[in-house]
Amino acid sequence: MRRRDPVKRAIWAAGVVGALVLGWSGYLQAKAMSAKVELGHLEATLRSRTNDFYQVLENKRRLDDANLKLSRLQELATNRFLNGTVLDALQHTTVDDVQLMRVRISHDYLLVERTDTKTNSDGLVLSRGKPATATEKAALTLEARDNSGGEQTIKFRDAVAGCSYVRSVLGKTNEVKLTSSQPQVVDGKNVVQFTLECRYPEKVR
Repeated sequence: MRRRDPVKRAIWAAGVVGALVLGWSGYLQAKAMSAKVELGHLEATLRSRTNDFYQVLENKRRLDDANLKLSRLQELATNRFLNGTVLDALQHTTVDDVQLMRVRISHDYLLVERTDTKTNSDGLVLSRGKPATATEKAALTLEARDNSGGEQTIKFRDAVAGCSYVRSVLGKTNEVKLTSSQPQVVDGKNVVQFTLECRYPEKVR
């Protein structure tokens, strides 16, 4: 009986093993390529959803900003300083021997610029922005002449302070102040030229 060649058997076994290894390697490579493609799809989907998320945040910021501006405009339209109301109130505030010479209304605005909302790379809000504001400072100045020689000056100040309109706008903390009083002689008659000032409460708009 002829003996089998061990070398041939070894070569044959090695070939079988090599084929199996190559087959397994090809299988793993195919799986890796499939996983890579799937990963690419997932990354694309994630990027798309991330962009959508940032777009939603930006749209919300714009909507909030527009709503705030609208509310500010409505507030300004409702609470704006009406000169006609002031003049009408003064027309009904009179004292004998006191002549109103000049009415001056001043407006000053302190503007504060808006600050933007700050977010990190993940879109999380680090600090919320603040809208632009304007602090309104209004003052009413009355220049008048007391033809009684000064006796009616305080009465006129009290009459202005007691006016319903002035009481409603000045509140409890502000008052009508006599800022100057200068005796003069006009046409041989002693008169007093005086100034009253009313500072309205500051309003942030």
